[in-house]
Amino acid sequence: MFASVAVQTAHAPNSGLPLAALACILARFPVLPAHGAVPRELTMASVNIDGRDYDLEAGQNLLHACLSQHLELPYFCWHPALGSVGSCRLCAVIEYADEADQRGRLQMACTLAVKPEGMRISIQAPFAADFRKQVIEWLMENHPHDCPVCEEGGECHLQDMTVMTGHSMRRYAGGKRTWRNQYLGPFLGHEMNRCITCYRCVRFYRDYAGGKDLEAFGSRARMFFGRQEDGVLESEFAGNLVEVCPTGVFTDKPFSKVYTRKWDLQSAPSVCPHCAVGCNTFPAERYGVLKRVHNRYHGEVNGYFLCDRGRFGSHFVNHPQRLRLSGVRGADGVFEAGGGVVALDAAAKMVAAAGEGELLGIGSPRASMEANFALKRLVGERNFCVGIADDEHETLDVALEIYRAGGFRVPSLTAIEQADAVLVLGEDIANTAPRMALAVRQAARGATFDMAQDVGIPTWQDAGVRGHAQAAKSPLFLATVASTRLDELATATRPGDVAELARVGFGIAHAIDADYPPGVEDEFAAAVAKCLLAAKQPLVIAGCEARSPALLRAAANVARALRGQGRDAALAIAGAEANSYGAALLGGGLSLTDALARMQGGDAAVVLENDLFRRAPAATVELGNSVVLDALQTPTVANAAVVLPAATYAEQTGTFVNYETRAQRFYQVFPAQGEVAPSSRWIAALAAHCGRDAEWSDAHALAAACAAAHDELAPLANLAPDANFRARANTRIPRQPHRYSGRTAMHADASVHEPKAPVDAETPLAYSMEGENAGDQPGALVPYVWAPGWNSNQSLFKFQQEVGGALAGGDPGVRLLPDRSAVPQAYPDVPDAARQDGAFTAVRVHHVFGSGELAAYSPPVLERAPAPFALLNRQDAARLGVTHGGGVRIEELGSTMQAHLDDGVAEGVVAIAQGLPDAPLLTHGIVHLAADADFVPRQSGDPKLIAKG
Repeated sequence: MFASVAVQTAHAPNSGLPLAALACILARFPVLPAHGAVPRELTMASVNIDGRDYDLEAGQNLLHACLSQHLELPYFCWHPALGSVGSCRLCAVIEYADEADQRGRLQMACTLAVKPEGMRISIQAPFAADFRKQVIEWLMENHPHDCPVCEEGGECHLQDMTVMTGHSMRRYAGGKRTWRNQYLGPFLGHEMNRCITCYRCVRFYRDYAGGKDLEAFGSRARMFFGRQEDGVLESEFAGNLVEVCPTGVFTDKPFSKVYTRKWDLQSAPSVCPHCAVGCNTFPAERYGVLKRVHNRYHGEVNGYFLCDRGRFGSHFVNHPQRLRLSGVRGADGVFEAGGGVVALDAAAKMVAAAGEGELLGIGSPRASMEANFALKRLVGERNFCVGIADDEHETLDVALEIYRAGGFRVPSLTAIEQADAVLVLGEDIANTAPRMALAVRQAARGATFDMAQDVGIPTWQDAGVRGHAQAAKSPLFLATVASTRLDELATATRPGDVAELARVGFGIAHAIDADYPPGVEDEFAAAVAKCLLAAKQPLVIAGCEARSPALLRAAANVARALRGQGRDAALAIAGAEANSYGAALLGGGLSLTDALARMQGGDAAVVLENDLFRRAPAATVELGNSVVLDALQTPTVANAAVVLPAATYAEQTGTFVNYETRAQRFYQVFPAQGEVAPSSRWIAALAAHCGRDAEWSDAHALAAACAAAHDELAPLANLAPDANFRARANTRIPRQPHRYSGRTAMHADASVHEPKAPVDAETPLAYSMEGENAGDQPGALVPYVWAPGWNSNQSLFKFQQEVGGALAGGDPGVRLLPDRSAVPQAYPDVPDAARQDGAFTAVRVHHVFGSGELAAYSPPVLERAPAPFALLNRQDAARLGVTHGGGVRIEELGSTMQAHLDDGVAEGVVAIAQGLPDAPLLTHGIVHLAADADFVPRQSGDPKLIAKG
């Protein structure tokens, strides 16, 4: 993924941009209009639809406006995030000229703008209805009769539209067009015979997500949508084709292996556990097995799309190495599974032996706020460590310091899409925060919408907008340690090590406002400063992967300098894990280094959902006197004295805090089985065994206690409705659709009688089909989307205030740290260069597939995970005698890694992948390299690695 990546501007690390390139940039972007910089002033028009008047937004396409009024108008090719192309002809309506016009003319609603002076429209007119019925009949001529065996059956948009248009009798008796399906990788199945040629797949994959390896081939009635040849779809957003496709052409391959109809899936509102973006999801379960994850719409965060790590990375929930039983290490070093009571007794003796104030607690950025707080309350502030490596913890503390001081906006993903100039400083968000990178792709299109508006093309008219703008882009500048998948969109790129990039950031701030301390003052810094100053809504993005407080301070200086010059600047700082910001906000009295030192000294510890070997050198980790709570058999679990099986995010209710400091509640999809329990319950039971008070009874009460103990966490108390909330008719909200079946048969091996459904005393959700999911309940409590006649995920519009807007009950989550407009003092400390002659500066890089701890236990994701690798500049590789794909030995780490050559890496810098299975932990900033002629490369997707994972 990194190898031989072409960069837009090749240059030496300290020379900046070539002058010719700089002149081109500045000429191209003298002043940029702000796309979406100010709220649009809506003009409403009165439109008569089938005899009833509606106030619709003038200029909006009629299909969008009708669906926002919850009217039943069929469609295929249109998508709220993709705009209109008018290729399917299904949304036909009749438009009348005036009151006297009794005939009207046929129009496609998705290409018809709402006129300011008003309109008269009919959806139900016989001619329009008959036309739509004929369109479906054309499309169904070649469609197979495979609904009973199709993975899309029961949630198929094509099924819904066929029924809605009244087409029920197939008259075509000829031969059908057929295709050979392709292998598209571990995520997606391909069933091309089901295609209805709506073009949604290529429009999303190629035009929206920037993918290069999915195309439309052929013409007329012989259109094929796939790759030029069999192979893995390379985009990290390919999985969205499962939901984008209105029929069953692209299917969820892992789900197909354990398939269950949608109406037999139990689901709940949740939050992705794989990064700090905080995308909302619908995990779905059957028979105690997590079957799949679908996108859960959030108007401010993920919108309609997920990355593939979020979609396919949750199969760790079903992993064979899930911890299901408690264990106590015997005198012979072997674990004995004596049951939860035995394990709690052993843990309690260990806690009692530690004495008051001597028990350590090590939390985790992948555990919920509630579990971390419970452990902190058990051991006390002085003995609690948030479980993050010291350099990452320092970086997160600086990020919170910057957020608290303010001087800029902290943008949601929707706000990122509206930025009219973007600087990404030091963070490869395509790998660390993929959904944020997708939002940046949309921001780069901002100029195309401005150009379209100038000539009167509606922004929703996708083909017209793209055709008019051609390759025009809004300014995007990337200063990163290696090439990224956003480089193709970049106005200019700037390589360097972390210290160098921080100095570049300080230089940009100084170029914007001379009162800010100077850094690197080169052509790149000048070009970035000019473009950001010309924008109305500039955006700066940084992150914690580099573990550099200086880099974040430089980014803050840029955003604040822009605010000081009257620009509505925004700053987003990506965290590393789902609850990195939550753990940092909770805080503790111990660093990880100090906690590990005390453990080596013999102090007892409780380790919460954290593999310490991923965060510290193995020689510093001593777990002989520890209680470990986790869901997976990590190396930390293998070395513990007592092990307690913790629930995954799908088996408990809790809270994550994302990069905006937006706290969001996730809900239990299905109850934990056997001895498995949420970590907070294990901690409460341990406290009770030790004779200590546990002040909470459920997740909501625990969140309230956390809110009461920390002023900044006060919103947690009212983050979501408590267990007493009821929907209409005083009913709970069902996790199961109203057609859920087999509740007796599911357990017939144990009893022919239907067992009593579990009772959820913590939330307003029910483990049954009884209740009402009306859609107007608080957005945090929408467990699935379904509406009469709309069985697919296209029914989402019935749950929104308007198409593309907030959920009817409001988008979930609360920002814990509000924006502050006052601009504080600039950060003055510009870092020095960090180079040594004859050595390499080591920097961290992340890989979207494999670097995440939980996703690394998901078999389909592991098939996409590369071998551990190091990125080198070509000139450095030539001097060392290292070839692409060959071995490079890193002396200080005692490890050989596969070399990838990347011109986006500065000379004298080596970028070392972190988090991949078997990858060494980067512990040195300066390293020495040598070629390793004996190295044997391992292919990604190695079956042995997948089995091991």
